[in-house]
Amino acid sequence: MSPFKIALSALVFWTPKLDKKNGDDHMLVLEAKNVKFYVRDRLLFDIEHLQIQQQDRIGLVGKNGSGKTTLMELLTQMRQPDSGSIISYANTELLPQLKNTNTTKSGGEVTQDYINRALAKKPEILMADEPTTNLDTEHIEKLEKQLHRWQGALVLVSHDREFLDSLCTTIWELENGKVTIYKGNYSDYVEQKDIERQQQENAYEQYEKKKKQLEEALVLKEQKAERATKLPKKTSASEARITGAKPYFANKQKKLRKAAKAIETRLEKLEKVEKVKDQPAIKMNLPNEEAFKGRIILRVENVSCNIGQRILWSEASFHVKGGDKVAIIGANGSGKTTLIKKVIHQEEGITLSPSVKLGYFSQNLDVLDPSQSILENVRSTSGQEESFIRTVLARLHFYRDDVYKKVEVLSGGERVKVAFAKLFVGDVNTIILDEPTNFLDIQAVEALESLLQEYEGTVLFVSHDRRFIHSIANQILSIENEQIHLFEGTFEEYQIGNFQGKRDLKEDELLVIETKISDVLSRLSLEPSEELEAEFQRLLKEKKKISK
Repeated sequence: MSPFKIALSALVFWTPKLDKKNGDDHMLVLEAKNVKFYVRDRLLFDIEHLQIQQQDRIGLVGKNGSGKTTLMELLTQMRQPDSGSIISYANTELLPQLKNTNTTKSGGEVTQDYINRALAKKPEILMADEPTTNLDTEHIEKLEKQLHRWQGALVLVSHDREFLDSLCTTIWELENGKVTIYKGNYSDYVEQKDIERQQQENAYEQYEKKKKQLEEALVLKEQKAERATKLPKKTSASEARITGAKPYFANKQKKLRKAAKAIETRLEKLEKVEKVKDQPAIKMNLPNEEAFKGRIILRVENVSCNIGQRILWSEASFHVKGGDKVAIIGANGSGKTTLIKKVIHQEEGITLSPSVKLGYFSQNLDVLDPSQSILENVRSTSGQEESFIRTVLARLHFYRDDVYKKVEVLSGGERVKVAFAKLFVGDVNTIILDEPTNFLDIQAVEALESLLQEYEGTVLFVSHDRRFIHSIANQILSIENEQIHLFEGTFEEYQIGNFQGKRDLKEDELLVIETKISDVLSRLSLEPSEELEAEFQRLLKEKKKISK
């Protein structure tokens, strides 16, 4: 591509453009046309047309490695396309996925700094690549509110489905180098994909039915053509010569052969429809299943934790039963991982039942041998049948010959899935997971989620992914204000109860303030003074603050 064409494709125009589609005036802030981008010889993108309007809220989704980050860099003109044009009519800011961690600040603080700096520039288009990285639930919800208030266009890459649901009104799906546009938030996108799946299943059934009909018709025509070469049983050779039967049968055979050929052509031209891959169910035999299911398998009694002078949590007691699925939640630095490690090492005050077979998933992936294949790694510590192991790997999107790939050639997200599969099919009945959804795309998170939903063992997991917690947990262990509380119920029930508790607390505070206001008003009517007036004004401000 010539330098002139590259410069032309990257040219930025600052004049706003009105798109009067459907009779409404929409401010067009970015447009991409006929964009192609190669990585070596591989065509990564072939995008015919994309537009971003002034107040669009777009979620960009796709598998790890599909090119989401690269597409954002193209749209912000940090990279140039090999062909086509990307024209921006507005100033754009990219919030990068990989942030500078050469600092004493925590990962969450670094992420928050990047967000604050990006929003302070007041860009008309914000491209945010995994902006919730290292943020705890409280800060994710704070960021949601910031972005709701923000007025510009937003293109967002995130594996946090709750975040996408809260903010997005359009989803761009990046798959096989193409972008497909779906209206609505992430849940609406999933519904539309389910409809597409159902339509494909129906189309496949119709395809198979038509194919079978044509194949049967072809066999029938060929059989008739074969019979047409034979003389009728009651016709002698001399009679056949006299009546001209031979030419008659030859002509009939020719017609039948022609009809068969036509059917064959229709079969060849029949548009093939791929069968939708079914999710094979899993049913595994857990070690000591009868001895641990429904019984108390973990006791924590009067356990506290300090780091130096800092209290992580005061004395706490709780227990977990076999088969429970417990989400451990709390702010960054509250002690979630510390609690997990105390359980694993059975520190003082913590008792595990002898029936427990414990498996721990961490992000360092040191359980994998890079020189071995996926199947070899997963099978090495499992007593399950190979067919079952392959079923689990298929659920995690490792199909057929994929299982023979060496771990050393896999991406980070793929290695996480292999490490999880190895743990899942191992000789365990209790799984502990620390932030298992990090580095996974949404498809992988949902695959992991579905396996854990069907798993009949015990699961203790730390996560800030609210949708993941919603889908799996039947108990919530929260670490908040230096206290540990076990809530027996779903995350939704916990949130409702937590909100109700905060609301009741506010109502109590308002009642106290209103009582004080009534008292001050009574005294003001009897003995007016500057002090009482100042106290009255102070109480009014406090009431207003609590009411907000």
